[in-house]
Amino acid sequence: MMKNSITTYILIALALGIGLGFYLNKTFLVSENSELGKIEQQLVELSPTKDQSETKAKMEGLQKEQTKILAQRETKVEPFSLMADVFLRLIKMIVAPLIFSTLVVGVAKLGDIKSVGRIGGKTLLWFMSASCLSLLLGMLLVNIFQPGTAMNLPLPATDVSGIGGHALSLRGFLYHVFPTSMADAMARNEILQIVVFSILFGVATAAVGEAGKAVLLFMDSVAHVILKTTNYVMLLAPVAVFGAMTAVIAKQGLGILVTYSIFITEFYFGLIFLCALLFIACHGIVGKKSRGLFKHIKEPFLLAFSTSSSEAAFPKTMEGLERFGCPNKIVSFVLPLGYSFNLDGSMMYMTFASLFIAQSYGIHLPFSTQVSMLLVLMFTSKGIAGVPRASLVVIAGTLATFDIPEAGLALLLGIDPLFDMGRSATNVVGNSIATAVVSKWEKSL
Repeated sequence: MMKNSITTYILIALALGIGLGFYLNKTFLVSENSELGKIEQQLVELSPTKDQSETKAKMEGLQKEQTKILAQRETKVEPFSLMADVFLRLIKMIVAPLIFSTLVVGVAKLGDIKSVGRIGGKTLLWFMSASCLSLLLGMLLVNIFQPGTAMNLPLPATDVSGIGGHALSLRGFLYHVFPTSMADAMARNEILQIVVFSILFGVATAAVGEAGKAVLLFMDSVAHVILKTTNYVMLLAPVAVFGAMTAVIAKQGLGILVTYSIFITEFYFGLIFLCALLFIACHGIVGKKSRGLFKHIKEPFLLAFSTSSSEAAFPKTMEGLERFGCPNKIVSFVLPLGYSFNLDGSMMYMTFASLFIAQSYGIHLPFSTQVSMLLVLMFTSKGIAGVPRASLVVIAGTLATFDIPEAGLALLLGIDPLFDMGRSATNVVGNSIATAVVSKWEKSL
C-alpha cells in the first residue's frame, strides 16, 4: 500500500510541478528567459568574420551577459531546486556504501572465482549486446530522420559550449577504472572504481572460507540497514520531483518543446523503440513472466525520469527486481555493474547528439566514420556517472576526436534536461532487463 501511494504521489507531484513551472515561466521569469533566448541565438549564429578578434570579443561579451542572467534566474528558482538537490544528495550519500556492501555480498555468495567469471561473462555479453543495439539504433534513426539538417548553421569561430571535452586516452581510461584509494572513490561516487574494488574484495572474502563468513554477515547487515535508510529517504521523493519539475519548466518553458519538437519527438521515439526491443528480447529469454517486470520497476522508472538521475532510482530498482523474483546474489552483482557498463539510454543519446550537431553544421560523416564514432562512444561511455549532464562531457570529447565543433553543444544545453529525463529512465529499464535475463540464464529466476 505504501509503495503504491508513493508512486501516486510522485505522479501528482510531477503534474503539479509542470503546472507551476509553466506559470512561473510565463510570469516570474519571463524577462530573464526572453533575454537568454536572444543571447543563445546570437551565440549559435555568430559566424567567423575577417576580424577574428572582434568575433571573439563579441562572444565573450555575450557569454558574460549570459552568465549574469543565468545566475539571476537560478536565484529565483533556488527554493524549488533545493528540494531536488537535498534529495539527490541524500541518495548519493547512500549509493556508494550500498553498491559496495551489496556487490561484496553478491560476489561472495557466488562462492568462487569460477562462478564470478561465469556470471560476469554472461552479464558482460548482455551489456555489450545491449550497448551495440543502443548505439546502432541511434545511428540508424538519426540518419533516417536527419533532425539537424533543418538548422543549417555556419561553422562557429570558437568553442562557446562551456563544457570541456576529454581527449580519448587509454591511460586516462585505465586510471579512471582502477582506484588509488577506496575512500576517495566512495567520496567522489566513482561507481566503476567502487565496482572494481568490491569485486576483488568479494572474491577474497569467498576465498578465505570460514574466516570470511563474519565479513559476509556484517556486509549483509550493512546492506539491509542502508536499504531501510533508503525507505526513509524515499518519503521525500514526491517533494523532490515537484521541485525538480517546477525548476526545469520554469527555466526552460514549454515553448522549448515547440522549438526542438522534431528532435525531441524523434529521440523519445528512439528510446521507446529501444525499450520495446529490449523487452521483446527479455520476453524471448525469460518467457511470460517478463510481462510483470515493468510493474515492479515503475516507481524507480518514474523517479529516474523526474529527477534525471538513474542513481536516485538505484535502491528502489534493487527492491523491485527482488520482488520480481531475481535472487539477491544476482541483483547485487549485475545491477551495480550495469551502472558502469550498461547505460543504454545515455549511449543512444550520445549517438543522436553527436550526429545531430554534425548535421546542423552541414558536416557529412561517411558510414565508416560513423561506425568509428560508435566504437569511441562504446569505449568512453563506460564508467560515466548516472547524473545530469554527464553525457555531455563524453559527447564533447567525441566531437573533438572527429573534428566536429564542440560549440554545437550550445544547441543542446537549453533542452538537455528534457533529454536527460528520458535517457535516465531508459537506463533503469535496461539494467532491470539485464538483471532478469542473467537470472534466467542462471536458472535462478
